[in-house]
Amino acid sequence: MNAGVKKMTGETLPMTLQAINIQAKRAQRKRKTLRLLQRLLTYAVLILLSLIFATPFLWLLSTSLKPPEQIFKLPPEWIPDPFTWSNYTKAVTAIPFFLYLKNTMYIAIFNVIASVISCSLVAYGFSMIRWPGRDVIFMVVVATLMIPYAVILIPTFIIFSKLGWVNTPNPLTIPALTGNAFFIFLLRQFYMSIPEDLSDAARIDGASELQIYWHIILRLSRPALAVVALFTFMWNWNDFLGPLVYLSKKETLTLAIGLYGFQSRAGTQWGPLMAAATIMVSPIVALFFVTQKTFIQGITLTGIKG
Repeated sequence: MNAGVKKMTGETLPMTLQAINIQAKRAQRKRKTLRLLQRLLTYAVLILLSLIFATPFLWLLSTSLKPPEQIFKLPPEWIPDPFTWSNYTKAVTAIPFFLYLKNTMYIAIFNVIASVISCSLVAYGFSMIRWPGRDVIFMVVVATLMIPYAVILIPTFIIFSKLGWVNTPNPLTIPALTGNAFFIFLLRQFYMSIPEDLSDAARIDGASELQIYWHIILRLSRPALAVVALFTFMWNWNDFLGPLVYLSKKETLTLAIGLYGFQSRAGTQWGPLMAAATIMVSPIVALFFVTQKTFIQGITLTGIKG
């Protein structure tokens, strides 16, 4: 009888292990299937949200290629019939498009360079150098973010008018040399995540603060600087209020103001207007996709240490 029990136990043991292996494989396949379904669901939701957010741009692109009689047609048609490529020709000839483009590029690029230099220097002083009253003055700088632009608009206009800067790019460019409170805060938070041992070691080796700033801090803060540069370029490229207040001469206008030139007494030229708007938006879209990885990295890394 004992021999029979041993024989049955010896036979059932491999069967039990085999059943356990089968169950484990089934559970593993089930987990993989669930992970795949979750991933597919996530991608489906992201694609749906992307299409929703991209709809205005797609409609802008579609409208820029439509003839006038098709723009307000109901129900709306997404695919133009026929494609009216002449809208883009009118867009660059109805207004001094390339003059406005040159003015906009000058203001945007100047502000990018000035903001990166000035904000990074000020942020370095607030984060890597210890001096009396540093934190108090930093809080005052951050507090200026709560001041509405409309409050300082008239005083700054009077100052620039007294300086003779109205109808010149100076009111839209020179202030960038004094820094921006938001970017100073952003860069300071990033700098404080950099180990102080690096700068202390450089000081022991005899490096000055400017050498530490240039050779160490700037090289480690490229993602954060990319965020500053991209935000600055976008804000100045799309700025409407600033040029509207300070610029009135035709030769000094920017693209944001120049698009208003498509409105006339005969009615708005919607086709060329949408074509010009598409040309104006395209560099921002392309710039974001090119710098997307660095941009997201800079946003993620800032604010790690406060």
